[in-house]
Amino acid sequence: MTRRVEILRRATEVFSRQGVAQTSIEDIARAVGIKREGVYYYFSSREDILLEIILPQSRTLLFNFQNIAAGRAGVQERLHAAIRNHLESYNPGYLEMSVALREDHGLKKKNRGKEEARKMQELRRVWKDYTGLWMALVQEGQGTGQFDPALNPKMVAYGILGMCNWLSRWYHPDGDLTIGEIVETFFAMVSRGIALPAGEGEAGGEAGALALP
Repeated sequence: MTRRVEILRRATEVFSRQGVAQTSIEDIARAVGIKREGVYYYFSSREDILLEIILPQSRTLLFNFQNIAAGRAGVQERLHAAIRNHLESYNPGYLEMSVALREDHGLKKKNRGKEEARKMQELRRVWKDYTGLWMALVQEGQGTGQFDPALNPKMVAYGILGMCNWLSRWYHPDGDLTIGEIVETFFAMVSRGIALPAGEGEAGGEAGALALP
């Protein structure tokens, strides 16, 4: 592991544990076992480190979704693949994705150097393009009669992303649920909803209601 990669890895761990706003360059240097000058040799700031953590994950998400969108599978199959693409990023990249999706507030810095500004501009473009692909998929499904045309495609896209991104708050690769199980549950919720077809489960619902205090 090179020194630069080690700094990124230790910074990811500290960011995930403490939050970006509560982490200093000294904290990162201490985790690596070097002086703060050693961190500044590779990175210009804490925000520069954060961008280097987030950008690779974001580029990969976009690249994979572009391939999914360009495929010949049906809309439902591509929806399933898009959800799987997003959620599978949490394993093995659990820490990186957790930091990337929790810490947008850590990127409010106004006075950036030229390289930092370039990275920030790329990050915004990547996430704009990524969200646009979700919206386009929803619109395509509406156009083919597979998705409800009354729904706002932007709201649907944001809703799916919000649900998927919330894994950064509760998912852990050592927990009881696998990514595969979460993918199937989320896909079922998005594609079919959680209500049973009319006439199914009504008795059970009444019994459950009677059992409530």
